[in-house]
Amino acid sequence: MESPQRVQTLAESGLSLLPEEYIQPPDLRPNRSTDTTTFAATVPIVDLASSHGGPLPELRRACAEWGAFHVVNHGVPLRLLDAIRGAGLSFFAAPMAEKLRFACDPASPASEGYGSRMLAKDDGVLDWRDYFDHHTLPESRRNPSRWPGFVPSYRDIVVEYSNSMKELAQKLLHLISRSLDLPPSYIEEAVGEVYQNITISYYSPCPQPELALGLQAHSDMGTVTLLIQDDVGGLEVLKDGEWVIMQPLPDAIVVILADQMEIISNGEYRSAQHRAIVNSNRARLSVATFYDPSKARKIYPAPQLINEHRPAKYREVLYGDYVSSWYSKGPEGKRNIDALLIQ
Repeated sequence: MESPQRVQTLAESGLSLLPEEYIQPPDLRPNRSTDTTTFAATVPIVDLASSHGGPLPELRRACAEWGAFHVVNHGVPLRLLDAIRGAGLSFFAAPMAEKLRFACDPASPASEGYGSRMLAKDDGVLDWRDYFDHHTLPESRRNPSRWPGFVPSYRDIVVEYSNSMKELAQKLLHLISRSLDLPPSYIEEAVGEVYQNITISYYSPCPQPELALGLQAHSDMGTVTLLIQDDVGGLEVLKDGEWVIMQPLPDAIVVILADQMEIISNGEYRSAQHRAIVNSNRARLSVATFYDPSKARKIYPAPQLINEHRPAKYREVLYGDYVSSWYSKGPEGKRNIDALLIQ
């Protein structure tokens, strides 16, 4: 299969009209006339250093009502957040010939490397985004030779960032378990051996941002996603039918609950539907760390959260089957998890 056109190449060619394959249907386009900034202050902020009983009340509300929130005092060194963002920017600023040496397989949407297309099928609208995906956990999947060596310290930074994100994810899973009145290790044990991917996304300036999306609306398929942004902004979360911008907070990390978390919590916590919008003036960079089960893992609602007043909401699913469905059907909101609902 021919390698697809890179969005960055299109953006830098000086085109004034968006190519047809990037134009979203009218009902999916960002509504630029809606002022979402008034909602920004309501996006929850969870302080992991919180005293007076700890962060559990705020965490419970954020997980139940939003499925996405900022965490502060998270313990990840701030110099490491800057380092991974800087490494990503250096990669995308490099000559195309250098970047293409690390191109992922366009026929395999989950392959590691430099790409532009989330799904293998060609009949959908394309996202205005390029990315580099790294396979980082379990460590047997780590092969730094597949990562750019021409950016100074890039490979070391990714490894250190992977380890720090693992520690933070484990801390969050323990807190989320406790907030559900489950044993602290419950969700971690339910997920089993963790598969972690780190995706650095680059959203180039777009000639007609009102027609495009950097990332189409979807909920993540795994357990939890930890994301950092730059100061440009563009991440939106769906809350009560409205798209709410998650304004970048200096030094904060965005936590996005994914579909397996909703299943394990028996629907008490929700996976967040989110998307990325673009602009005509500035490129935007984000770094998402996905913390997911192995494909051989069966995921089901925690028995402790099922009773006569709250029956099981979701069927058990083999995670590998869930991933296959997500990539074959496409994300499109939350239709993949909705397919597991017990009517």
